[in-house]
Amino acid sequence: MKLVRYGKPGQEKPGLIDSHGQLRDLSKVIQDVSPDQLSDKALAKLRKLKTDKLPLVKGKPRMGCPISHI
Repeated sequence: MKLVRYGKPGQEKPGLIDSHGQLRDLSKVIQDVSPDQLSDKALAKLRKLKTDKLPLVKGKPRMGCPISHI
């Protein structure tokens, strides 16, 4: 699992690249990929997700800076 942010500049959404290389939308799970979401506790919660149940992102959106507020 690789955490990413995607979308238009200033309007990026959180996402992840799953084990099959597909972009999945995380916006219903976390507000953004920020330093707070990189804590051991937050990452453990994300690892428990069934990533195949997350919505696939269609198309080839722009990949933004991977972490906000740094």
